[in-house]
Amino acid sequence: MITDLLTTEEYHPYYEGYINKATSIGIKEGLQTNLKEIMDFLSKLPKEKEDYAYAKGKWTVKDILLHIIDAERVFAYRALRIGRGDETPLAGFEQDDYVEQGKAANRSFESLIEEYESVRKATISLFKSFDDKTLLLMGKASGSSVSVRALGYIITGHENHHMQVIKERYL
Repeated sequence: MITDLLTTEEYHPYYEGYINKATSIGIKEGLQTNLKEIMDFLSKLPKEKEDYAYAKGKWTVKDILLHIIDAERVFAYRALRIGRGDETPLAGFEQDDYVEQGKAANRSFESLIEEYESVRKATISLFKSFDDKTLLLMGKASGSSVSVRALGYIITGHENHHMQVIKERYL
């Protein structure tokens, strides 16, 4: 398990579920593997499922994809700030507000896939720039301590969590 590689001081317990779902072949490799797997999965998603929500008040597949994109941007930004030695505590974000303001329903699924791919490639480049020492740097985000490497695992684990939800509840 990934949590065996990290100390409990490197992440808030809330993120343990995501970290345990992270692609467990290393952060950089996991980001690249997930890019390929998610792009393949999304390209085969039936068109009628793009705007589907399994219950009233639940996000659509488009909403979930935009949420994954937004969360990755936030987590990668945190990794950038901490990785560059910025000790400023970083604020949290309200995911439901982001989804509502993101207006995924007004976008094509193809544009969301393109944005996902661009953001992931940028995240891969960022994590490739971090050496082993940088990955261990600690900072504060959402009121809790977090390491750069924990953020990398959170990114893939968060994405894997939502892909599992789509497979179980949307298809």
